[in-house]
Amino acid sequence: ILGLEPRFDLDAAMLEDRHRELSRVLHPDKHVGKAASERRMALSRAIEVNEAFRILKDPVRRAQSLFEQHGIPTGESSQTKASPALLMDMMEAREELAEAARDKNLSKVVELGAVMQQREAALISKLGAALAAAGRDTQKLIEAEAVLGELRYAKRYLDEVSAFEEALAT
Repeated sequence: ILGLEPRFDLDAAMLEDRHRELSRVLHPDKHVGKAASERRMALSRAIEVNEAFRILKDPVRRAQSLFEQHGIPTGESSQTKASPALLMDMMEAREELAEAARDKNLSKVVELGAVMQQREAALISKLGAALAAAGRDTQKLIEAEAVLGELRYAKRYLDEVSAFEEALAT
């Protein structure tokens, strides 16, 4: 839809530029004097461009899209089971976060969020490398999908951090 090569490692500036360029061309103001069918088609295309941009901007959704293009389902119910070690690690991290929030310790919540942001960045890098190395090898793609699962846990944790930060700041 955006005319970009389907890959995980995208240049963010190029993605923004391509979205802006297509949005400018498809903007409703550019189609005011045209037939209703042309206006509807442009609007429909603009909606597709915006949705594609939202997917590609989010590393989790971008990876899901790539896995699905290779026939590997990525929904929460179909994802590879997380390892017990990861589950224990995330449970302990969440308990520490909940304790900091319960104690109204905003600086601790921020600190825990920063640690998880570093972990998230490492997982995004690891996922990009795993997808690049996998190519079309189904087994390697399935192994890379486990990294996507871990990235989802990190994202949820960071969502909790944001909620606690917002609650504690008020």
